[in-house]
Amino acid sequence: MAMSSDATIGGLQKAAILLIVLGPEKSATIFKHLKEEEIEELTLEIANTRSITPQIKDQVINEFYEICLAQQYISEGGIGYAKELLEKALGTEKAMDVIGKLTASLQVKPFEFIRKTDASQLLNFIQDEHPQTIALIMSYLPSHQASIVLSALPPDRQADVAKRIAMMDRTSPEVVKEVEKVLESKLSSLVNQDYTVIGGVDAVVEILNTVDRGTEKHIMETLEIEEPELADEIRKKMFVFEDILLLDDRAIQRVLRDVDNNDLAIALKGANEQVQNTIFNNLSKRLAVMIKEDMEFMGPVRMKDVEEAQQKIVNIIRKLEDSGEIVISRGGGDEIVV
Repeated sequence: MAMSSDATIGGLQKAAILLIVLGPEKSATIFKHLKEEEIEELTLEIANTRSITPQIKDQVINEFYEICLAQQYISEGGIGYAKELLEKALGTEKAMDVIGKLTASLQVKPFEFIRKTDASQLLNFIQDEHPQTIALIMSYLPSHQASIVLSALPPDRQADVAKRIAMMDRTSPEVVKEVEKVLESKLSSLVNQDYTVIGGVDAVVEILNTVDRGTEKHIMETLEIEEPELADEIRKKMFVFEDILLLDDRAIQRVLRDVDNNDLAIALKGANEQVQNTIFNNLSKRLAVMIKEDMEFMGPVRMKDVEEAQQKIVNIIRKLEDSGEIVISRGGGDEIVV
């Protein structure tokens, strides 16, 4: 599909053009952060794009640059600050157009003003709030900030708040604005932005992966009693197969002793090159050759079978961590040595 400079370009086409211009290495890095259906759509669009005029290429690159610039300004000082700087750089009309596109596509989150607040200071403002209010606020925080707040809450409230984050789906603008008003009066800040989809199992998993092991175990043990299905769903996502890179060589070798060779071969069929190399380096040369041959001879493997094999290995890793035989490097207090 050839494109002339006066063609109307859709968002998917712009994304495809940008990836083509960036080249295969940078595009591959971007693909790692996309969903499967997005990758499929983009790959098809790239395949159907035969030629791009220099004018179209420049137009797409300039738009991408302007949106990146706006996003940087928003993260530095909010929408008002971004609008002011962009107006000086691009003019009022262009600035509003760029911010409009950015807000529509990224849905700038409420509570932006507390993202830069020290976590211990934030705790003083919210610890006496209702657990549902705390869960709402934490759902909008970066995981490293939310994990500090969660760890510092009284033990009897930690699991309750974690459960509320996991079960949260959509929150109405009215509720968000009401909570913002309370924090606004305490922190003397003003924020008024639209709501977006927040919380959910992925949000609580990201937080739990960052807190110290003691806090995580307490929350999971409580959830296993109160919400066994939720606990099972969270546990399955807590440590994914690629996280085997977080283990040191000794731990990986210990894990591999308990792994079935056939499961390992199937699991590695769907693993990236870094994971494959790390595992092969921790096998004996003879076994590594044997596993590679098995992978070659088995041909194409269903993704479902790959995921099942990888989950078996993840379960072994979690079991060995629970028994204290291996340690998973994480962002909480597990690195402290006494």
